[in-house]
Amino acid sequence: MTETERLIRAYYAAFNAGDRAAILALLTDDVIHDPNQGSRRTGKPAFTEFLAGMDAAYAERIEDLVVMVDSTGTRAAAEFIVQGQYLRTEDGLPEARGQRYTLPAGAFLTIRAGRIARVATQYNLPEWVGQVSV
Repeated sequence: MTETERLIRAYYAAFNAGDRAAILALLTDDVIHDPNQGSRRTGKPAFTEFLAGMDAAYAERIEDLVVMVDSTGTRAAAEFIVQGQYLRTEDGLPEARGQRYTLPAGAFLTIRAGRIARVATQYNLPEWVGQVSV
């Protein structure tokens, strides 16, 4: 296993453990976050704010993680299944009533100096909306 794969696996393990401090420790100070929907965020403070919003609205766990790393170790992709529960209604989305969902997702990551410098998450929003609208 490469150092990059270990880094990415540590990131998702910290996510699953709810250890937000550990997540932030794995990021560069100027980390770029490109969410599936919404505007780009830059820096740890913006990422911290994003995590707080996620924690309030969702309970999620990453399963079946597959990590792919390029030959330089500076670019990677992760594919996984999100097992989640929708806890608090978000603007423009269906009403939250504790609905559970299972959603394939992925992320593209850039690595710099042993830290994650960019995370771009991708998933099928209409599929998620369909699952929580039932």
